[in-house]
Amino acid sequence: MSKARLVVTAVIVEKRPVAEAAREYGVARSWAYALLARYRAEGEAAFEPRSRRPASSPSAISPEAADLIVAVRKELAARGLDAGPHTIAWHLDRGHGTRVSPATVHRYLARAGLVEPEPRKRPRSSWIRFQAEQPNERWQSDFTHWPLAGGRDAQILAWIDDHSRYALSLTAHDAVTGQIVLAEFRAACARHGAPASVLTDNGLVYTTRLAGGRGRGALEMEMAALGVTQKNGKPNHPQTQGKVERFHQTLKRWLARQPPAAGLGQLQAQLGDFTAVYNHQRPHRALNRQVPAAAYSARPKAAPAPGQDRHSRPATVAPNGTVMHTSEGRRHHIAVGRRHAGTPVLVITRGLATQIARRDTGEILRDLTLDPARDYQPTGAPTGRKPKTPEPET
Repeated sequence: MSKARLVVTAVIVEKRPVAEAAREYGVARSWAYALLARYRAEGEAAFEPRSRRPASSPSAISPEAADLIVAVRKELAARGLDAGPHTIAWHLDRGHGTRVSPATVHRYLARAGLVEPEPRKRPRSSWIRFQAEQPNERWQSDFTHWPLAGGRDAQILAWIDDHSRYALSLTAHDAVTGQIVLAEFRAACARHGAPASVLTDNGLVYTTRLAGGRGRGALEMEMAALGVTQKNGKPNHPQTQGKVERFHQTLKRWLARQPPAAGLGQLQAQLGDFTAVYNHQRPHRALNRQVPAAAYSARPKAAPAPGQDRHSRPATVAPNGTVMHTSEGRRHHIAVGRRHAGTPVLVITRGLATQIARRDTGEILRDLTLDPARDYQPTGAPTGRKPKTPEPET
């Protein structure tokens, strides 16, 4: 006999007090009273198992929203784009006006059988990521192979911005040569401004430093003339150029979903379509779900500094409205205003030329030439009380 029947029998048949029956059978008095009320109202049905399902599910979404999650997933996958929960939630919010959390998206994808289990991976917290603080502070470049229709091989040359992952140039060629690299670098500089530095591997189209006695290549001579710092990765260590390597993975996954290009012209058209999607329509995990175009335009751009070293470092405006900066071993306090206290900023210097920019929006808070003889660098705003306006004579 179930405990519920024992309690009801003790109270209804044996006429025992509810408190006594509850104490004997180890149940709460409130539960015993609720059981008796249900028995008087429903009879034997009171002993049937009750559903534990909650009366309402605040986190549940409408069937239409659930269908939309699946539809967006299939659409993104068909186009060769990322289709994870965060990306789907981003597209639902901006493209369909439906705000759903990534966890909810994952739950409904799993119900639809669209989640594939993945092997355990190295945790992201263990990664060491190097990222430029400003757009144009560092460009990365590399080229990769892609087959055309009929099996003919083509090569795709990419230039991307290290800070924002913005695709600066993406071009198709029969074979990438040093002159092609130079021409595309010049074209990218004409559109976006020259970078402060360039990071590539040690291929001969980029550098002759490992060739021995061959002098500078065309790209090296161009960068030296512009004052662009040249950086090359460790030989046989492509992780140094990890951003452009990862960019190629995204590109190839997208190209695999397109009709095979019959020639370089058709492939170049596909690269143009991909660039538009990648820069303006695809949120990037490493950019806090911004699109690269937004991140590229959010901060002031770095530039070459012939004859001078260019530096940038993060800082925070102090409670007194200043930013501390050290130059030639001496500390300087640069005033930006108390209203900016606690604001994360970027200190950008080229010699004595100094800028203080907000890290979130890129707004320039101070643009000055540092006075090396002064500790405190004032804003130049007038100080003290305003003189009283004399009262008119009567």
